[in-house]
Amino acid sequence: MKTIAGYFKNNSYPGRGVLIGATPEGKPAIAYFIMGRSENSKNRVFVAEGNALRTKAFDPAKVKDPSLIIYYPVREFEGSTIVTNGDQTDTIYDQLKSGGTFEDALLKRSFEPDAPNYTPRISGILYPSGAYKLSVLKTECNDPSRPLRAFYQYDGAMSGTAHIIHTYSGDGDPLPSFNGEPVRVAVQSNIDAFALEIWNALNPEFRVSLFVRFFERDGTGETRIINVNG
Repeated sequence: MKTIAGYFKNNSYPGRGVLIGATPEGKPAIAYFIMGRSENSKNRVFVAEGNALRTKAFDPAKVKDPSLIIYYPVREFEGSTIVTNGDQTDTIYDQLKSGGTFEDALLKRSFEPDAPNYTPRISGILYPSGAYKLSVLKTECNDPSRPLRAFYQYDGAMSGTAHIIHTYSGDGDPLPSFNGEPVRVAVQSNIDAFALEIWNALNPEFRVSLFVRFFERDGTGETRIINVNG
């Protein structure tokens, strides 16, 4: 099993990432981070809204295209926490609200329309039981006519571990999509130490914002947010 630092050691640009697992004490844990190369992508901060999280332009005057950078990465529905890298958070929330499933929602969605990268849509859901699911929606062989939708289901996390997915397997032009299955990494007991471990593992040139939440058994929890801007 790898540490976050060890896993990202040779990846200068993992892009956006979703992590779900549990602390060594068995507390459910989630994390979401964003990185950026362009001025538009870097012009963001995370803002908490109750139990939800949204992205916001740090300088509204510099926003060029809000469609793929302003969204709710985290929302809750009846004790379940949804975390994604785009507006599919709302698709999942609405599908659950209407009696559907995580998979039903994402079968309606595909990768992002940002040719030539065709950035994967990555999503996760953590249930009150501690079980969780992850999904990657991407192109097959970078062919926009061939969407590939992968789903992974876990009955619960092994204490002190999590699974992580992210958008890119490295830097490049076009950016290479995440490959393979979710990767198991270690989780620390202390939320501040774990947040700093993730933050410090991300390339300082590109990192933008980080969100980490540890949950108690009653559904309450601790949250940490780190923003480069502000």
